[in-house]
Amino acid sequence: MRWEDFRSSDNVEDRRGEGGGGGFGFPGGGAGGLGIGTIVILMIIGWVTGINPAILIGGAEQMTRGRESQEQVDPQAQQRRKTPPTDQSGQFAAKILGNTEDVWSTVLPNQTGKQYPPTRLVLYKGGTRSGCGSAQAAMGPFYCPLDKKIYLDTSFFQEMGQKFRVKGDFAYAYVIAHEVGHHVQDVLGILGKVQQRQQASSKVESNQLSVRVELMADCLAGVWAKNSDDRFNSLEQGDIEEALQAASAIGDDKLQERSQGYAVPDSFTHGSSEQRMRWFMTGYKSGQTKACDTFRSARN
Repeated sequence: MRWEDFRSSDNVEDRRGEGGGGGFGFPGGGAGGLGIGTIVILMIIGWVTGINPAILIGGAEQMTRGRESQEQVDPQAQQRRKTPPTDQSGQFAAKILGNTEDVWSTVLPNQTGKQYPPTRLVLYKGGTRSGCGSAQAAMGPFYCPLDKKIYLDTSFFQEMGQKFRVKGDFAYAYVIAHEVGHHVQDVLGILGKVQQRQQASSKVESNQLSVRVELMADCLAGVWAKNSDDRFNSLEQGDIEEALQAASAIGDDKLQERSQGYAVPDSFTHGSSEQRMRWFMTGYKSGQTKACDTFRSARN
């Protein structure tokens, strides 16, 4: 991928070197001052985004108790966050994000009539705080709808090679583009609608809705890839294969088979390897946001 020619985004917060972001679970051992309605909503967001609901509730509880004062980092740290990354992985992430901004700022209005407000990308190492609670490297990259930011521990790129045997700059770009896809869903109001549907759904049905959300994000990553290549001639031979290898490696079926020896489809929250590859290619072949409506499709 010819990412070196991309514009670097200014919407990057580099928090690497600031230390961890706290633990999981419920601070103080309970639900604090949160109402039951708030807890239910946070649980639904967790099912949709794949984030542990306990982390969302913990983060909201801290905010309710006024602990946000602890997030007031010192001026030097604030300045570091505004300084563009100088290492290769940081520069790569900033340039991929910049390209997604350049693509979606044109594609989204043209195809949906919606303006594209950029998301922010938080780079961290080990752990940090997010609007959804503690962000930890073990969680992998995620989009937090509560603060409209993407969280990425850049060591995940190394983990892709070591744990999943997936390498290549476009495979890494696909990961970022997938999370940006969740932001596009948020802008279009899709995440909110899914949350409403899940309130009246069983756990299995909620999982199925979550799968559709994730597959749509894969498809939107494909839409970005197609439009980026059309506009910037950004792709090189083998790039699409890299993305498909990444999508296959992180399918729910393969992850479950690797961890427990068998797959349980009713517990899938992101989709099988076949589904993730197919929907990425659906977006890539069409280049159209409307082609990514996994909720109207009879086949996931």
